Amino acid sequence: MADLRLTNLAKTLVHYSTAVKPGDYVGILTQPVALPLAEEVYRQALAAGGYPYVLFGGLRSRAETEALEYILFTEGNDDQIQHVNRFDKMVREEFDVMVVLQSQSNTRRLSNVDPAKQQMRARAYTEVTKIYRQRAAAGDLRWVITLYPTLAVAQDAEMSLEEFSDYVFGTTFSDTNDPVAEWNKIHYEQQKLVDWLKGKKLLSVKGPNVDLEVSIEGRDFINSDGKKNMPSGEIFTSPVEDAVNGWVRFTYPAIRQGREVEGVELKFAKGKVVEASAEKNQDFLISMLDTDDGARYLGEFAIGTNKLINRFIKNILFDEKIGGTIHMALGFGFAEIGGKNESAIHWDLICDMRDGGQIFADGELFYESGEFKV
Repeated sequence: MADLRLTNLAKTLVHYSTAVKPGDYVGILTQPVALPLAEEVYRQALAAGGYPYVLFGGLRSRAETEALEYILFTEGNDDQIQHVNRFDKMVREEFDVMVVLQSQSNTRRLSNVDPAKQQMRARAYTEVTKIYRQRAAAGDLRWVITLYPTLAVAQDAEMSLEEFSDYVFGTTFSDTNDPVAEWNKIHYEQQKLVDWLKGKKLLSVKGPNVDLEVSIEGRDFINSDGKKNMPSGEIFTSPVEDAVNGWVRFTYPAIRQGREVEGVELKFAKGKVVEASAEKNQDFLISMLDTDDGARYLGEFAIGTNKLINRFIKNILFDEKIGGTIHMALGFGFAEIGGKNESAIHWDLICDMRDGGQIFADGELFYESGEFKV
């Protein structure tokens, strides 16, 4: 018998996050280790009248398991690594819904793979990524990503699997009688912030680890309320591409492709990263910034609001939502709110604001020490 919390999570993903309706083609993207949740999502998609299919892979990656991905990078030639699977393209062109069950049995499996090979593949899949982003922005593709708790991710979080499972199900409200009611409460509270920011032009972000001017002129904020990320709890926008100036020191390690990049500090001028350093894995940081022209520009500025997410677990789906933090993403932006930056990457980096950090919107104090002031 399935854990009732798994059933609740699956119901939320299918009936709330993606609102599956009769006739929808539903892609359930997963890894073998997450099949217990995939089966529950499959069951709920059937109940909603959809046509569910279980596929291996992720939102922006090719259809493969963790092991096959490693074999490709270590044994494939450049042409094979860059090859775009027609099936991957078809899924993103034809499916109505994508439910992504993020899970890993080894979070460090790519640590010793040449970053150049990983970026080679990321660039090759830019077209596939653009398809799902454009369809999502137009409302033709509904998607959501969540995490299935595994021993590997629990170890990264420095928890037992049981403790980590409780954390995942708690922060997604899957341990409550009515998860959707809880997400509706979050939507209501965050919408007040989004409405207040509407029409504002300039954010001034100040604190011990940041001094940035970020133009948001003509860019609305999005209320992230469990529709695309589960768990959720943030408000975010795409800054004006050539109007970010100043510096920021990210207070948490940035995790990407099995590597931890610590002590990242970036300086921006006219939107572009013009100086970059890191205390650990600086070469990898620079290689990410050199992925393509758009990798040195911000595609996202966001404020985490979820007070239930209160510890750093080395998983960005959760960590970027930590209440009292901000995060910024290098790379592609969000077309649905006017973002124009294009890149093969979207890399979120987090800065704690609870130690006196402030955000002013057009000169008015909006946020201080992790709390909203409006």
